[in-house]
Order: sequence, then structure tokens, then C-alpha cells
Amino acid sequence: MIRLLICFVVATAIGTGCSSKFNSKEDIAALLNENPEIISEVIEKNPEKIMLAIRNAAKTERKIREKIRVEEEKKKLEQAYLNPLQPEIKEDTLIRGDKKAPIILVVYCDFECPYCQRAFNTVTELRKKYENKIQVIYKHLPLSFHKNAMLIAKYYEAIGMQSAEMAFKFHDSVYNGTAKLKQNADSFLQDIIKSLNLDMDKLKRDLDSEKVKMKIKVDISEAKKFKINGTPGFILNGIPVKGAYPVDHFEGIIKELIKRGKLKI
Repeated sequence: MIRLLICFVVATAIGTGCSSKFNSKEDIAALLNENPEIISEVIEKNPEKIMLAIRNAAKTERKIREKIRVEEEKKKLEQAYLNPLQPEIKEDTLIRGDKKAPIILVVYCDFECPYCQRAFNTVTELRKKYENKIQVIYKHLPLSFHKNAMLIAKYYEAIGMQSAEMAFKFHDSVYNGTAKLKQNADSFLQDIIKSLNLDMDKLKRDLDSEKVKMKIKVDISEAKKFKINGTPGFILNGIPVKGAYPVDHFEGIIKELIKRGKLKI
């Protein structure tokens, strides 16, 4: 963009196009070093043309970058269909839905991430749409700058050691009360926990247990292995989705998996 702008300035100054005389950076640099006043004079005389040239060059550059980005994403997606990722799902993994459901959605989230709130709504819609055909596994990627994210992740896992259903209720309650979480996290979390009728002594022991800490550590390591560095992140039947995409994006992947014979629902 800068080279195009300089070319415009030089062309305007000498009254011609960018001729072969100035077809290299060295030629242009030499001209401007010898005549530095060219740039200021041309800008002063042609402010509107200069600004238009800058805007057009920036617009063109954005289009080129977007085209490159889209092509790169297509290539990555095709590779994912050919070589799907395989998140670890253990016997004690908390699974929401039918464990034999053909659609397997793994979610890497941070309970304080605003984009994960969008992801929560998206997953809720997918669960309603596909009902017993989808299973959801919540995994953890608490970000360091969210001060309560790790604690909430630990609560989720510790509650899950008593009841998967209570863990899911806790999960939903946190996302349905993000405003309260921001206002007073401690009070808000304690209110949720009290409503679940848990064994509080066991919860306290499990909260800081090595099992809970290791579970979260493994989730974080797995996310990094899959190059999911921010939240939310998803793995849908082996296909990675990085970001808070809408429902139709996930539906498109499901349709493509069906088309390729990799999914039957």
C-alpha cells in the first residue's frame, strides 16, 4: 500500500505514470531522497486524491487478506475432514446427553469468557435441535486474566464427582447469571451450590483434590495440542471450530460429515 501511494505521489509530481524509470524501490528511494519536498507538495496540492488512494489501497489489501484467510481456512477444514481430531473421553468424563449419540460435541470453555456465553446459547440450541442425537462434553480452558475461571472449573468437576446432573445444572446456572457473577462472584457461586443439595464436606475435599486439578490440567493440555488457545473452542466429530460461531456453522459441518459418509443421524 505504501509503495502504491509513493508511486502515486511520484507520478503526480512528474506528471506521468509509474514508468520503467522508477520500477524499483531503489529508484523511488533515490528520487525522494534527492527531492524530499515532493511528498509534502503533492499531498498539499492533492489531499482528496491522496486520501482516496489510501482508502482504495487499504480496501484492496483487506480484500486480498480476507481471500487468503478464507482459502487457508478451507484448506485447514479439508485436512480436518481427512484427519479428524480425537479428544480424549474417559469412563469418568461427564457427558451430557446419550453416550451413544452420533454427534459428539466437545466444548473448551472459560466460565468468565463473554464469548463462551454465546457458545452456551449455541450449544443449547444444538441440543434442542438434535435432542438424543447429540452428546456434549464440557472441557476447561480457564484463561489467566479471568480471576474466577479456574475456581468455577474446579467447582464443576468437584460437583460432577457427586452428580453429573448437578454439575450440568451448576454449568447452566453460571452462564445464565453472568451479570451476577460479575457483581459478586463468591456470593453468586455459593447461592448456586446451596441450591444443589450437595454433600458440602465432600465438595470441599474434592474441590482442591489432585483428581480435579489433574482433570483441568489435562483439558488445558489437550486444547493446546489442538491449537485452541482461546475460548470458546469446539471439536465437532473431530472437526475443530475456534470461536463463537452461530448454530448454522455447526449445522453446516454436520451436513458435510453426513455427505461424506462420516456421520449417520
